[in-house]
Amino acid sequence: MTPANRYDETALGIDCAGELLQGVLATPPVGEPCRAVGLVVVVGGPQIRAGSHRQFVALARRLAAAGHAVLRFDVRGMGDSSGAPRGFESLQQDIDAGISALLRTPGVEKAVLWGLCDGASASLLYMDATGDDRVAGVALLNPWVRSEQSLAQTHVKHYYRARLVQSSFWLKLLRGEVGMHAMRDLLGNLLRLARRHRSTSAASFQQRMAAGWCAVRGHLLVLLSTEDWTAREFEEQFRQDRDWTAARNRPGVQWHRLTGADHTLASPAARQTAEEATLAWLQRLP
Repeated sequence: MTPANRYDETALGIDCAGELLQGVLATPPVGEPCRAVGLVVVVGGPQIRAGSHRQFVALARRLAAAGHAVLRFDVRGMGDSSGAPRGFESLQQDIDAGISALLRTPGVEKAVLWGLCDGASASLLYMDATGDDRVAGVALLNPWVRSEQSLAQTHVKHYYRARLVQSSFWLKLLRGEVGMHAMRDLLGNLLRLARRHRSTSAASFQQRMAAGWCAVRGHLLVLLSTEDWTAREFEEQFRQDRDWTAARNRPGVQWHRLTGADHTLASPAARQTAEEATLAWLQRLP
C-alpha cells in the first residue's frame, strides 16, 4: 500500500493540437525532489486515466511515494478531454503532449512510457514514429498484437493442443458429446493458420510495433499476465514472427511474469506485484 501523505497530486490541463487533455500529475510531497526519470501512463482504447480497478491511480501514487513524478491523462475524445475519439494507432500527438507536460516538472529530465494492452502498443508505435530521445525506457503490460492469425495460433497451441492429447476428449468425440461447433472452430483456426499473409504496401501496426521496440534508446520492461490470452498472443508473435527478428536480438529487455494475474490485474496482489516490478526497474535505469 502507498504510505499515507507520501505523494502530492495536481490537476493539469495539457494542450494537444488545439484540444485540452485533462491529467493528474503525482509527485513526491512538497519539499522532496523528484527523481530524474518520470513516467507517463499511456492510456489506450476505451479507457480513462484512472484505469481498470483504478490501477493507474495506485501505480502513480506508489511510484510518486518512491520519488518518481507520474502523469496519467485522458487522450483526446476520452474521459474529461476534448476532441474526437481516436484509436490507439493515432495517439502520437497525445503522447508527445504528455511527455512535454511531464518534463516541465522540476527535476525530471527523462520520461518512461508505461502502457497496458493497446496503451502498450501505442507506446511502441510512438517510438517507431518519433524515436523520441526524451524517452529513457518503455514498460509494456500485456501488449496488444491481435490479428486473425495470431488469435488462431494461440488457440490452437494453448487450448486445442492440450485437448487433443486428453483421452476424455476422444471419448466424448466418439460418444457424440463434442459438438460440431467445437470441431468447426478447430478446423477454422487451422485454416486461418494455413493462409499466407498477403503482401501490402503499408506496414501493419504489429510490424511498426516491432520497429518501435528497436527504436527505444533506453531499456524495456515487459510484464505478462499468465492468465491472459492477449499476453500469450504477444509471446507467440514475438518468438516466432519474422517481423520481430531484430527485436528478439535487442539487449536491455527485462521480462517479468505476473503469476495468476489476468489482463487488467484485477486482484490487488497482481497490481502490487506489477507496481513493485515497475519501481525496481525504474530505479535501475541509468
